[in-house]
Amino acid sequence: MSERLLRVDMHVHTRASYDSLNDPDAILRAMEERGIDRVVITDHDRLDAALRLAARAPDRVIAGEEVRTAEGPDLIGIFLREPIARGTPLRQACEQILAQGGVVYAPHPFDVRRRGAGERLDAVIDLIDVVEAHNARTWAAGVNERGEAWARARGKLLGAGSDGHTAGEIGTAYVDVPPFTHDRESFLAALRAGRVGARGVSSPVVAAYSTFAKVRKMLPGGGNREED
Repeated sequence: MSERLLRVDMHVHTRASYDSLNDPDAILRAMEERGIDRVVITDHDRLDAALRLAARAPDRVIAGEEVRTAEGPDLIGIFLREPIARGTPLRQACEQILAQGGVVYAPHPFDVRRRGAGERLDAVIDLIDVVEAHNARTWAAGVNERGEAWARARGKLLGAGSDGHTAGEIGTAYVDVPPFTHDRESFLAALRAGRVGARGVSSPVVAAYSTFAKVRKMLPGGGNREED
């Protein structure tokens, strides 16, 4: 009998992100409903909520962070223990992720609307582990495909995720991988043996929810809650 593959959504936000009101409990419920075995929590420039949720559900949640680098592009670190500061130079951010035993993940690499690193990745090619081959919030034609082609041409592993800022997006895109332990080498080995399992696209309407979240958080008691 073949080994059951795990479905991993590698790019999910909680309400700790400035543009999300995603409740941690709703994330766990959505995973159960949609058959998602693992999520990587990748809040913008914050790690605290990801660590708390990973502590609550250690078999289901992996802590990461999506950091805005000094040069402008976003970069994701997976299996982090300490946050990477917003504004850290791109190469230094990669090095800090690796120093923690983390995985360097390049999200939406050619989506310039959403701060993909694009050709800047060539300057840190030696430090990149995984490239997001499919992001469910990348709507422009051919952009995800360009990122996947860039990764394949350079022998980089492929990842995928919903980039979910709402619970309804979770599981729109994911990878199917063999079972792994929650550490760098085991996860990279699983990605090497796995594949992009779903390439769904979220409705552009979800962008309005992120705008609403930003505005709401500017108001008193606007939902930027610290606790789970």
